[in-house]
Amino acid sequence: MPPVFIPPDHFRELRHDEIFPNPSRPLEIDLGCGDGTFITGMAVQHPERDYLGVERMLGRVDKTARKIERMQLPNARIMRLESAYTVAWLLPRASVSRLHLLCPDPWPKKKHAARRLVNQAEFLDGLTRILVPGGEFLLKTDDQPYFEDALVSFDSRAHQFERLDWPDDAFFYPTTDFEQSWLDIDREIHRARWRLISA
Repeated sequence: MPPVFIPPDHFRELRHDEIFPNPSRPLEIDLGCGDGTFITGMAVQHPERDYLGVERMLGRVDKTARKIERMQLPNARIMRLESAYTVAWLLPRASVSRLHLLCPDPWPKKKHAARRLVNQAEFLDGLTRILVPGGEFLLKTDDQPYFEDALVSFDSRAHQFERLDWPDDAFFYPTTDFEQSWLDIDREIHRARWRLISA
């Protein structure tokens, strides 16, 4: 199975077995996966789970694919596509156990705030479509306004999402390349975790 996943059709909902051969295994998604540090770390730690990275930058896709191939990880793949579209339309319904959004583009200008994924109804509706019952959305960001927007968005959907505690030692969670670059200059990383309670 090649490390780069190319959808057989970009204009219909995928089947789980088109991405990985065994739909009974938990599937996790890493949106904007950078250089692949997180997805490969998780795939090594959890060989019983499957991991799909979504990244639109060709150089990052190539770098992640080489990492997956070099480390011989049959449970990790990378797809080159835009994140919002992937979540809203492409991923299979009720197929994802966890979706990770780590240090996303903060769109810091006020006039660009609507472009933040957490502010887009299409993205939030997509989350409720693709997560399994009890599935989780995990967010890390160094950008305080982005984090506050996420809190407001998910508070408005309290009938669908329940916020969970996320202590430091909750579970294995690799540091991404973007996160490490912010930690190196003492930027605070904000994090939050929600569970789907109703689609």
